[in-house]
Amino acid sequence: MNAKEFLKQVRFVDRMIDSKLRQVERLRDEAGRTTLLLSDMPRGGSSRNHLEDVITKIVDLENEINRDIDRLVDLKAAARTAINAIQEPEYRLILELRYLCYKTWPEIMDVLGYSEAHLYRLHGRALRSFISPDPFSPKG
Repeated sequence: MNAKEFLKQVRFVDRMIDSKLRQVERLRDEAGRTTLLLSDMPRGGSSRNHLEDVITKIVDLENEINRDIDRLVDLKAAARTAINAIQEPEYRLILELRYLCYKTWPEIMDVLGYSEAHLYRLHGRALRSFISPDPFSPKG
């Protein structure tokens, strides 16, 4: 995996978490709209089964989100460590702004006062100086 692919994982996992959070919100809305009619008469129990299904989906999705958050924290820590190992402070800043702060190229140009061509040139150099963490190494 090259440097750019590794760094892009951070934003991808973050977006996956956001998507799953929106799904949980929709499921909670659905659960709130599901009402149970209480009566002495036996019923098919379809609303109760539906509500139970929705609650089960919410719990499962929240567990997935927690695993994704753990993965995101680990990825960000690995990315930050690798970025901090770069000698040139300017390269570190560009990579942090782009891949850890999720800044757009125009935002980075504004912050640093660089032209687009110069920023892209520095970004390329920064990526070449980046050493991707070994995904198979044991965590310390």
